[in-house]
Amino acid sequence: MRPFAFETVDTIDGALMAARQTASESVARQPGSGNTVQFLAGGTTLVDLMKLDVMRPTLLIDLNALQRSELGRIERSPEGLRLGALVRMAEAADDAQIKRDFPAIAQSLNLAASPQIRNMASLGGNVLQRTRCTYFRDVSYQECNKRNPGSGCAAIDGFNRTHAVLGTSDACIASYPGDFAQALIAFDATVEVAGPRGRRTIPFSSLHRLPETTPDVETTLQSGEMILSFTVPSGPWTRRSVFLKVRDRESYEFALTSAVVGLDLEDQYVRSARIALGGVAAVPWRARDAEELLVGKILTEEMLEGAADAAFANARTHDDNAFKVELGKRTLIRALEQAAEMEI
Repeated sequence: MRPFAFETVDTIDGALMAARQTASESVARQPGSGNTVQFLAGGTTLVDLMKLDVMRPTLLIDLNALQRSELGRIERSPEGLRLGALVRMAEAADDAQIKRDFPAIAQSLNLAASPQIRNMASLGGNVLQRTRCTYFRDVSYQECNKRNPGSGCAAIDGFNRTHAVLGTSDACIASYPGDFAQALIAFDATVEVAGPRGRRTIPFSSLHRLPETTPDVETTLQSGEMILSFTVPSGPWTRRSVFLKVRDRESYEFALTSAVVGLDLEDQYVRSARIALGGVAAVPWRARDAEELLVGKILTEEMLEGAADAAFANARTHDDNAFKVELGKRTLIRALEQAAEMEI
């Protein structure tokens, strides 16, 4: 791990001021040096990547003194749910109202990592976690456009069993590893961020960027911005919702495939469907074509298979990950069946 400065702040404005000042000083010393500031909450991803020499911040800004502020609160209303960025994964997963009204959110958090990590990891940090691609995390591999822009993608011709089949590009096929983000994108969540230009709210679906030709630019966050909260509007599909995760072992493992499904049913007919896929895409992935196919239909075996085919119609496979298409389809069908059978 490389040397870094450490600063604790007790206000949001203090955090933003420290980030802005350090970023300005870094650019003055070395133009084009990029963002050398990182906000620290649980540190369950960031510290790992610093130890691996993948991330090399010069300043860590510790936000944990803000735990009792708006960043650390869960707020509920008839309109929906607001989750502060410093809420711990375990706290949200164990919340009785979230379990009842947003079960897919609780399940996506409860099935992630280990109890120890869930007790430490923050929701804001969770959605920003970076890929588990071996070629990204091992700096002995030079060919990684996400880590070394312009160097190539070793995974394309290497071992790519866990890599993405949706949303990839010729520059990167790394998969997005998170689970919670699939629930947020399925339920049309928004994210509030703060930075040098003040606060702004964006659709969660706009937070992550497809790799295209610049896989090193992973989000639309501007320099010095930090996530404050997530807002999830409630609806019939949030209560009748399921998160299903398929992985190599039962616990402490990332998804090979996963699905978030939310349904609004009336007399067995689908009034509205929400579908997101995990483990198979470069970013949190909304399967809108599959959703549209189901509206106004009864969930027959034929319709379920049609939705699964639509969800993976644009899949692009490589030598080791072609199995993910069929596995992903089966995962989605099973999640749709489980959601339809729920008693609410």
